[in-house]
Amino acid sequence: MVALNPMEKIRVLLVDDHTMIRQGLRVLLEAERDIAVVGEADSGRQAVRLTKKHLPDVVVTDIAMPGLNGLEAARQIIKDVPTAKVLVLSSYSDEEYVQQLSEAGVAGYLLKQTAAADLIKAVREASKGNAFFSPAVSKRLLDHYRQAFRRGRPVRKQTALLTSREAEVLQLVAEGRVNKQIAGELCISVKTVEKHRQQVMNKLNIHDVAGLTRYAISKGIIETGARPRPLV
Repeated sequence: MVALNPMEKIRVLLVDDHTMIRQGLRVLLEAERDIAVVGEADSGRQAVRLTKKHLPDVVVTDIAMPGLNGLEAARQIIKDVPTAKVLVLSSYSDEEYVQQLSEAGVAGYLLKQTAAADLIKAVREASKGNAFFSPAVSKRLLDHYRQAFRRGRPVRKQTALLTSREAEVLQLVAEGRVNKQIAGELCISVKTVEKHRQQVMNKLNIHDVAGLTRYAISKGIIETGARPRPLV
């Protein structure tokens, strides 16, 4: 058998704030002769930086991560490094959330419960420019589209979507950061943070931090019991 040129391997970046999950995914992927893990990130912001540095073919990322969640990280990666294909791993199969990810341009969405069986195939398909969704996610989306078609309703919900910056502010507020901390992390003024914060509340019709936190948890943006990390 002819050995595969290392340069021809599918280059993968793993993103998850749980070390054991990253280690498990690395073992799973590197057991395949055509896949190489070129880096690991434990946050969305680090994922964006390392994608620019390593230029992987595929980025495998979790959704719920502190500071910058997987959805916003995916949006930035796809914008800044369009050659990188993003695969999302999540415990959530909410249609609205999957739709947002699809609209952002992710190559696939896999449920963590079935990721071991699907991930290798998904990485290979993504590297070819193809989409891959866990069967359960595909079924739910298909059922959603069918019901919308039968009822004569638009597929997308008519809700005011947050901008990428607003979504970042929402996550940091839900994690317990105050305006000054958010301003420092995002390198913007406190006044700008206040403006984004008010826009988030207006769009979601939620006007207190507790409500924003419950919303963020329900959408998988943050995990229950999430605590803010120290600024560095």
